[in-house]
Amino acid sequence: MLSDNVKKGNERAPHRSLFRACGLNDDDFKKPFIGIANSFTDVVPGHIHLKKISEAVKKGINDNGGRPFEFNTIAICDGIAMNHEGMKYSLPSRELVAASVESVVKGHSFDALVLITSCDKVTPGMLMAAARLDIPTIVVTGGAMVPGYHNGKHVDLISVYEGVGALSAGLIDENELNELENSACPGEGSCAGLFTANTMACLTETLGLSLPFCGTSLAVSEEKLEIAYNSGKQIVELFEKNILPSDILTKDAFNNALAMDMALGGSTNTTLHIPAIANEVNLKNDINLKVNLDLFDKISKEIPHICSISPAGEDTIEDLHNAGGIPAVLKTIESKINTNLLTVTGKTIKENINDSINENDIDRLVIRSMEKPVHTEGGIAILKGNLAPNGCVIKQAAVEKEMLYHKGPAKVYNSEEEVVNNIFNGKISEGDVLVIKYEGPKGGPGMREMLNPTSAIMGRNLKKVALLTDGRFSGGTRGPCIGHVSPEAADKGPIAIVEDGDIITIDIKNRILNVDLDDKTINERFKNFNIPKKEVNGWLKFYQRLVSSADEGAIFK
Repeated sequence: MLSDNVKKGNERAPHRSLFRACGLNDDDFKKPFIGIANSFTDVVPGHIHLKKISEAVKKGINDNGGRPFEFNTIAICDGIAMNHEGMKYSLPSRELVAASVESVVKGHSFDALVLITSCDKVTPGMLMAAARLDIPTIVVTGGAMVPGYHNGKHVDLISVYEGVGALSAGLIDENELNELENSACPGEGSCAGLFTANTMACLTETLGLSLPFCGTSLAVSEEKLEIAYNSGKQIVELFEKNILPSDILTKDAFNNALAMDMALGGSTNTTLHIPAIANEVNLKNDINLKVNLDLFDKISKEIPHICSISPAGEDTIEDLHNAGGIPAVLKTIESKINTNLLTVTGKTIKENINDSINENDIDRLVIRSMEKPVHTEGGIAILKGNLAPNGCVIKQAAVEKEMLYHKGPAKVYNSEEEVVNNIFNGKISEGDVLVIKYEGPKGGPGMREMLNPTSAIMGRNLKKVALLTDGRFSGGTRGPCIGHVSPEAADKGPIAIVEDGDIITIDIKNRILNVDLDDKTINERFKNFNIPKKEVNGWLKFYQRLVSSADEGAIFK
C-alpha cells in the first residue's frame, strides 16, 4: 500500500499519532486509505449539495473495508464570474484544482481516490490530477440541475442572459426578465443544458471513469446518491485489483469521448479540456496520444449529431437521462467506437451497455438513430485559414443553416466590455462580424468565457451577426460564434492586425476562416503592430507566463 509510507513501522509512530488525533484506531491502519477530493462550496449551485454525495461515498468505502479521508478543493461559478474581472480566473482555476488534488494525495500517501466534482473547470482539473497521479480513481459528478419552467417552456441560465439582451432591445419588459430570473435556476446542480459542466460529466462517464448513468443523473435524485454509494464501494475493488487511470485512459478511450462529444453536440470548451487531460497521460507514460484540434475535426466528420439538447435544442439533461443516458448514446454509436475498453466497473464498455440498457428502451425522439440524425456531422467544427492558421472552434450544431456561410465587414474590439456596450447600445448591424481580440490565454489573461455578447446578440434577435475571438465562449453559447482563434493576438496571431471594415469569410462546411487580406498587407500591418500592455499581478501573472495556446489546450509548459 502507498499508505504504508505514513502508517507502517516504528518510525511512523509520529504519523500514526496524528492520524489517531483524526479519529483513527488500530483497525483503520490495516485498511486502504481512500482520499475523497470534494469541490463542495456554498457559492456554486453545482456544488452546494456535494456534502450529501460525499457522505454516501464514505458509507460505501466504509462498508467495503476502506478508510475514507475527505478534503476540499476550489470551485468558481462561471455564471457568477461572467462579464467582469472574475472570469479571468475561471480557466486558470483548472490548474489550481489539479495541483491541489495532486498535493493532498501525494502529501498523505493515499492508496486510491474518489473525485466528487461538478462544473466547468473543476471536473477537467480533477481528471488531470487523476491522470497525473495514476492511482485507482473513480469520479462522481454532482449532476445537473432540474430545469426551470417559464411560460410552459424549459428555461435555464442562458435564458436569463438572453433575456437581458431582449430587454435592451425592447422585446420584453422588466417584469418578464424578473420572472425569468426567478424561475431559471430552481436549485442545486450544474445548469440544466448541455453546457460545459454537463458535457464534461457525460465525457467522464464515456471515458470509463464514472459508473453508468452518473453523467446524466440529476443532482436532486436518489439515483445520484445510490451511484455515489456504489462508487465508494467500487473504489475499494479498484484498489484491490489495481485498476489505474492509465489502464482506462487509452487512445481509443479519448476517441470514444470525442465521438460522444460530437453525438451530443457538447461544449466547445472540451477542445481545451480533453487535450489537457490527454497531455497528463502523455507526460505520465511518455507517449503521444495526439488528442488535438485535427482529431476533433476528423471525428466530427465521422460521428453525426444525434441529440438536440439545450442550447442547440429544446431537450435538457433530464430528457437525455430519461431517454437512456450515456449508455443509450454509446449503444447508438457502437459501430463507430471501441467498446472493448476497461472501465471503473471492472467491465468493458460493451458489458456496461448490455447491463444498463435495452435497445427498445431508448427514446428515439431524444436520442436519434445514426440513420436519422439531427445533423450529419458532429456538434463541433474546427476552422482554419489565414485568420486562424492553428485553428479555431465553433459549435456548428447550434448554428442556423443560413449562417453556415457568412461574409461581412469586421467590427473590431480589444475587450469583451467594448463589444457588449456596443451591442446593448444598438451599434451592431445585421451582417457584421464582431472581432474580439486580446482575450486569449495570455492576452486576457485567462481566456474569459463570453456569454454576455453572444446572449445579447441572440436576445436582440440579430440573426445575421457573427462573432469571433481568441477568447472562448460559454458552453451555453449558440449561433455563429467562433472561439479559440489561434495563434491569439498576444502571440502575434493574424487576428491581432484585423481592422474595422476588413471582410471576413466564415465557411463552416468547408472549415474556412479567412480575412480578405493578402500576405503582403498582413506583413505590412505587423510592422506597425504593438501588443497592448495589461498590468496583471498575483496568480494571473504566473499564469500568463506559463500558459500555452488554446489550440494546445491552454496547458502549462
